[in-house]
Amino acid sequence: MLDRRSFLALSGAAVGSALLPRSAAAADDFGGLTVGIQSYTFRNFKELESALKKTQGVGLKYAELYRGHLPTDSSKEKIAAAKKLCAEYGVTPVAFGVESFSKNHEKNKKLFEFGKELGIKAFSADPDPDSFDSLDKLCEEYKIAIAIHPHGPVGGGKMHRWADATAVMKAVKDHNELIGTCLDTGHLIRSAQLGIDLDPVKQILEMGKRNFGLHLKDHDNKRKTDVPYGDPTGKLDVPAVLKALKDVKFSGYISIEYEAHPEDPSADVKKCVDYLKDATKKPA
Repeated sequence: MLDRRSFLALSGAAVGSALLPRSAAAADDFGGLTVGIQSYTFRNFKELESALKKTQGVGLKYAELYRGHLPTDSSKEKIAAAKKLCAEYGVTPVAFGVESFSKNHEKNKKLFEFGKELGIKAFSADPDPDSFDSLDKLCEEYKIAIAIHPHGPVGGGKMHRWADATAVMKAVKDHNELIGTCLDTGHLIRSAQLGIDLDPVKQILEMGKRNFGLHLKDHDNKRKTDVPYGDPTGKLDVPAVLKALKDVKFSGYISIEYEAHPEDPSADVKKCVDYLKDATKKPA
């Protein structure tokens, strides 16, 4: 269990330095990458402790929590209790989301206060286009990154407003360097359902140093379901993604996320964990 005091300080001037802590064990497991679970994966397990048991069971030591497991209006006492519970299961919260942000600065500030209490280094986010002036100030004050999360096709033949790296970069290029992306490889792959080719590797390279997180998942567009890494029906080239992350000197978090619908996705998540461990040990 890594003490949060060893988290490296994060600032706009030091975006190129390590964004997140890496214990020796985690570095050994995933070649130096900070790999955890997006706790939404275990959304059928409503209590935080149940999700942490599942996270521990698949061999992961980090988590991007979501509000279903820890509400953002939690008191300081409840957040402290959640952190203590995480420590008991050997899981460190490193990110939180996906959260919405608006031009309402005070409302945004409350979320950042929550993030500070939890000890995270990034929010995966779906910010309104008019929220960036507020986020500039808050990212600078709290040293917490905003990692914009493209959701791919959203119904009606339309793409999410943050469709891809080009849309995000256009919006953030003149804003605080702690505003970037948490790309989602599954949603990028799903975009092909609308005839849009969004190669995860090219997306990562386009974002460069503004990659703060990554939701790593594979998707079968024919059956419209997530599949474990390496499944022959999937499209994700995990080694190519890892090489792209290395090329941009990625120091953020990777969240293994699984949105298929078995009651307990642990078996498929474990396949993802094992596949990713093996891939990180092979030469890029």
